[in-house]
Amino acid sequence: MLALRYPAFESLELCQVECVTLKPNEVRIRVAACGICGSELESYKNKSPRRAPPLVMGHEFCGYVDELGRDVKNTTLGAAVVCNAVAPCETCKSCKRGDTHLCETRQVFGMHRPGAFAEYVNVPASCLIDWPIELSAVQACLAEPLGNGVHVVNITKHLPAENVLVIGAGPIGLFCQQAFQVLRNSKVYVCDFNQTRCDVAKSLGACEVFDPRVYDIPALIKSRTNDEGVDLVIDAVGSATTKQWSIDALRPGGATVWIGLHQDSVLFDTYAITLKEKQILGTYSAKLDELATALNLLKTGKINAHTWVQHFPLSDGINAFNAMLEAKGNNIKGVLCPH
Repeated sequence: MLALRYPAFESLELCQVECVTLKPNEVRIRVAACGICGSELESYKNKSPRRAPPLVMGHEFCGYVDELGRDVKNTTLGAAVVCNAVAPCETCKSCKRGDTHLCETRQVFGMHRPGAFAEYVNVPASCLIDWPIELSAVQACLAEPLGNGVHVVNITKHLPAENVLVIGAGPIGLFCQQAFQVLRNSKVYVCDFNQTRCDVAKSLGACEVFDPRVYDIPALIKSRTNDEGVDLVIDAVGSATTKQWSIDALRPGGATVWIGLHQDSVLFDTYAITLKEKQILGTYSAKLDELATALNLLKTGKINAHTWVQHFPLSDGINAFNAMLEAKGNNIKGVLCPH
C-alpha cells in the first residue's frame, strides 16, 4: 500500500509499505481521510523523541471497514467509521475509571503504532464509532481534533466561561473557540501572529482578534473586561510566553487550560496563582463519547470545519505536510485523502 513515511529525522517519503498482520480484535480500515495534526508538525520540526522515526504518522482519520479480525462482532465489512486517536488497554485503573484517554499503556496512532497517512491502517474495533452519512470524509476525520475542544469544555464545565481567551488560532485553537461558543455560549477573544488565522477566527465568531506583536495581550484583555481578566484561557500554543500570558490574562479565580505542546520546561511566578486563586489545568486528547459529540456538532452544522480546511491526495502528502509546516497564509489545516 502507498504511505507517507517518516523514515528519519527531517525526512519524509512516499513509498510502498506492507500491511501489518491483523490481530483478532482489530479491523483493517481503508482510509478515506486523515488530518495532519499540529502535534505531528511540531514533532517533525523539533525532532521529538515522542514520535521517533521510522514510522507512519496520522491519528485523525475516518474510513471504511475492509477486513475483520476473527473476534470482531461490533462492526461489518464496508461500514463507514471514525476512529479515536488513542487505543486504550481497557483494563488499567485509568480505563476502569472511564478515563480511557489517560490509559497507562495507551497507544496513539502514528506514535506507538502505525498511523493513517496510508491507504490502510489496522484499528482495534473498540476505537470506532459510526461516520454520519451527512458528513464528507474531510469533515468526519476532523471529529478527533474537534473532540479535543469538546473535552476542554467538559473538564471546565464546573467553571464560569462567560469570557474566554484562546491563544493560538491554529486548528485546535479554532476548534476550542467554536466549542466554547456553541456549548457554553462564551464570548471568545482570539490572538495569533498570523493575520489570516485571525481573520478565520473572526469569521467563525470570535468577538475580537488580536496580534501579539501589536498588543500586550494580558493588558488588552483586562481593558476589555473591566480591568479584571477573563474566566478561562485556552493556551493552544504552549510556549513559555503564551503560558505566562494565559496566567496573566485571567481574572482572580479564573482557570487556564494548557493544550499546546510547543515548549516543555518553563519558569513562571507562582504568587499570582496562589494569591489570586487561579487554576492551571492540563488536557489531553478526547474520549470516544466526546468524538460522538464532535461528529454531531459537525453534522448539524454548528461547527465549521470546511471553509478553512484544505485537502490533498496522499500522493501529494510531502508537499501538503511541508505547506502546513510553513503555516503561511491559508495553510491552517491539511487533510490527506488516500483514495
